[in-house]
Amino acid sequence: MPGVQLDLGAYQGIRTVTRVVVEADGGSRGNPGPAGYGVVVFDADHRTVLAERHASIGRATNNVAEYRGLLAGLTAAAELGADEVDVRMDSKLVVEQMSGRWKIKHPDMIPLAAAARETAAKFRRVDYTWIPRAENAYADRLANVAMDAAAEALVSGEETLVLAESSSSPSVAATTPPAATTPAPTAPGWTGATGSPTRLLLLRHGQTPLSVERRYSGRGNPPLTELGREQAVAAARRIAARGGVAAVVSSPLGRARETATVAADALDLPVTVHNGLIETDFGEWEGLTFGEAAQRDPDIHRAWLGDTSVRPPGGESFDEVHTRIAAARDDLVSEFGGVTVLVVSHVTPIKTFLRLALDSGPSLLYRLHLDLASLSTAEFYPDGGSSVRLVNDTSHL
Repeated sequence: MPGVQLDLGAYQGIRTVTRVVVEADGGSRGNPGPAGYGVVVFDADHRTVLAERHASIGRATNNVAEYRGLLAGLTAAAELGADEVDVRMDSKLVVEQMSGRWKIKHPDMIPLAAAARETAAKFRRVDYTWIPRAENAYADRLANVAMDAAAEALVSGEETLVLAESSSSPSVAATTPPAATTPAPTAPGWTGATGSPTRLLLLRHGQTPLSVERRYSGRGNPPLTELGREQAVAAARRIAARGGVAAVVSSPLGRARETATVAADALDLPVTVHNGLIETDFGEWEGLTFGEAAQRDPDIHRAWLGDTSVRPPGGESFDEVHTRIAAARDDLVSEFGGVTVLVVSHVTPIKTFLRLALDSGPSLLYRLHLDLASLSTAEFYPDGGSSVRLVNDTSHL
């Protein structure tokens, strides 16, 4: 492979290195399901493979597998005699928790994180960096080998730990890295989209007093009603049972943040606020009913119902919302590429995400109904493809 060197010196015995790069990945097919991790350790120049490991760990969750991968990578770095480690993973959760920016609440994660910190304390320095899944292809390939072994063991009825681990000795493991593998297409077959999508779970906030009275509710900040809080709890239970969520991102408005916090607590994740997810600014129509707005500004209201470029007095047009949500979509795909993100927002932003995924015209905004605390799913692929898998699901309510 051009630009990659084979470490011939490693075959002459174990040598001590000062700084290494650890790339680790873990996954589960089912979450929980057959799980495994993969780890590769490079030299400081990221040109020579010093060690690689992979192991199936039976039935576990994605997060557990990712932490097990981190532990294996740190252990391999210690065995190499490194005193500085650059850890690179596509798990936002593990990177943020180990960096101390996110709290660890889930009981399964606390002992694993403690073990990782204990191992990391042996080094002079350990840095954690998030990388897109496409840049973690080597470790991802190893993790898939481990998951294959775990799946075979579970099918055969072997629930015990199934090891498929390569030697940690650099005298055996130092090799030329293979070409990065291309992730298998996961889109519906007829779309032609390829790669691993960024999956957005689009959750509308729960009920507020203004939604009970069917009033325009844009930039105002009404709290959730008691029913709205119950809706948030029901949605959180469903999303937590589903699992596999890497991040929770919310509109800055209180009703969305309150809904998001309930889900984030159930997922043991923090809430990240993105201002672009805020609801449409209805301007002077804020707090009015449909009839009151139509009576107040009959010509503008009539035009607004059929023309997405028309603004409510002092407000924001749907075209402006579209531009804002397209930018928010790009931000989410860039930061959370290839993972699942819970996005808690409002009617118009969620409709706009679905419109973007469907590549449809503005008529969707007027014809699509979204219930309070409903769940929709849109996927955006690295090659520009997109798809919608779920719309206005309220089965959890």
